[in-house]
Amino acid sequence: MEKSLKAVQVVVTAGDGIGPEVVAAGAQVLEEVASLYDLQVTQVERPLGGGSIDKFGEPCTDEVLQDALDADAVLLGAVGGPQWDDPQARFTPEEGVLRLREGLGLYANVRPVRVHDALLGRSPLRPEVVRGTDLVIVRELTGGLYFGRPKELRTVDGEPAAVDTLLYRRSEVERIVRHGFKWASARRGRLLSVDKFNVLVTGRFWRDIATEISRQYPDIEFSTMLADAFAAALVQRPTDWDVVVTENTFGDFLSDEAGVFTGSLGMLPSASLGDGPHALYEPVHGSAPDIAGDHAANPLATILSVALMFRHSFGLSQAATAIESAVEWTLNDGFRTRDIAEEGARLVDTQSMTAAVIARIEGPSTN
Repeated sequence: MEKSLKAVQVVVTAGDGIGPEVVAAGAQVLEEVASLYDLQVTQVERPLGGGSIDKFGEPCTDEVLQDALDADAVLLGAVGGPQWDDPQARFTPEEGVLRLREGLGLYANVRPVRVHDALLGRSPLRPEVVRGTDLVIVRELTGGLYFGRPKELRTVDGEPAAVDTLLYRRSEVERIVRHGFKWASARRGRLLSVDKFNVLVTGRFWRDIATEISRQYPDIEFSTMLADAFAAALVQRPTDWDVVVTENTFGDFLSDEAGVFTGSLGMLPSASLGDGPHALYEPVHGSAPDIAGDHAANPLATILSVALMFRHSFGLSQAATAIESAVEWTLNDGFRTRDIAEEGARLVDTQSMTAAVIARIEGPSTN
């Protein structure tokens, strides 16, 4: 039996849109499982994103960043919405998340993609193609196009132009590739590195480093693939893959593509990790302002993100498995939010889905 040896503090940032609804669900599960597994959790609620811009004039204040640095983990709701879409605005809500990731040293975004048998009918792929899909995409999170400088509008040959800089340092590539090998070692022992070796200097740089590092992991089956070829292969053979490591932009696109297989982005959790003690957990989906307040949001991605928190930040893998098993059980019993509902399903709202999962969470085994 696993036993907690410490109390922990979690910063909870509800975010915007449906963020407060799904984060409330995650916070409920966090409290319930902590009580079952003898873990004392203090939740500290803090603003982030659009709500923080409205209240404080910036998407992530110094105080929130410091609270996150002092905490054992962060539970994050999606941010953004049409009211903050002014291109002339000084800040965007998303910059709050970027500041947290950068400030906490979180360079690896880990996105597990698992297709549940109960949701095979919701996948756009044929059941026989998608059944058994279980992979992890490890996305580099703090480099590449999203962070490179310069990033600006300028005039080139007398006409308006825009530039983004795709920059990767050797140390950034090395650490994310090693993170990929770490995950592959803990799973089925296969790692695919995805790049654009054929047209990008950064792609050749990435592949050379990944291949070099692979020689240090002889027990891991290592391969490489071009990003566009993998995008096609992922749809054709989704069960072929174990762990995939790639740079920031490709990881953004490919993980959303893989997420479609599950039937809804509302099923996809994520963890942002680094080499230190800090970590951030959040659903992959956005703030969905069109359904905010309807109590229709799917809380399962956030709940599964809490499972990742128990496993990776608290070292309680049995508790994490209990949450994941409860989600599986709930789906098998026919509970569905609107995004994953099919004919004859037991349609429930956000709170009822959360209650159904909590009712199925089992305490620690005494064996």
